[in-house]
Amino acid sequence: MTIHPGGQNICGVSIGVLSLESYFPKPPGHIKNPSSLPFTTTYEILHGLTVQKLLADPSPELLEPILSAAKRLEDQGVHAITGSCGFLAIFQKEIAAAVSVPVFVSSLIQVPLAYHMTNAPVGVITASAASLTDKHLEGVGAAHVPIVVQGLDEAPEFSAVILRGERTQMDLGKVTEELFAAADDMIERSPDIGAVVLECTDLPPYAHQLQARIKRPVFDIITLASMAHSVAHRHAFPGFI
Repeated sequence: MTIHPGGQNICGVSIGVLSLESYFPKPPGHIKNPSSLPFTTTYEILHGLTVQKLLADPSPELLEPILSAAKRLEDQGVHAITGSCGFLAIFQKEIAAAVSVPVFVSSLIQVPLAYHMTNAPVGVITASAASLTDKHLEGVGAAHVPIVVQGLDEAPEFSAVILRGERTQMDLGKVTEELFAAADDMIERSPDIGAVVLECTDLPPYAHQLQARIKRPVFDIITLASMAHSVAHRHAFPGFI
């Protein structure tokens, strides 16, 4: 008989998500749409912390509520912690040091992996090239990797809804086309790119279409979270000898 210590209100949650406050649509494939994810999730909403605020002023004053939220997720029994915005990369080390479970708050953690897998520059498609700094890359150990950055700063639909928060309704078809245009520009500038990492957590819903278009590996927060889930919950292999 197996005796479990108990102490958890809800069991069976794999990934805890530090969630910025946002109200635009999250289609299947988004980290804040649990209906489509291959792992169980729970969320801590960082009330008052928006995309606009995090990108404009990632000051140390933001850390206290983020660390408190991470500790609450740990107390709930999650096995790993991620985030709903890749720009949390700037706080990766501090968050990881504050809890005892694995932390991967940005898909940018995969940049060194993508580089070593392809031995070629890594394309990084980000919500805002203007906001992505060396500190973000240093936070996830990617400062040494040759990258080509492509932002969606000037993409009309994406920037109006996600970067500037002008409205909550969003044309998903337009966002898809804007992502394609950004990727095309990036590949045209640097055809030697071996793989692409989507910094922005709002882009994974379109990753399969993007990969079909650019014919390269595409990494995002869902590929990273799926890996974290699989290493935290190993299962016996099916099959036979």
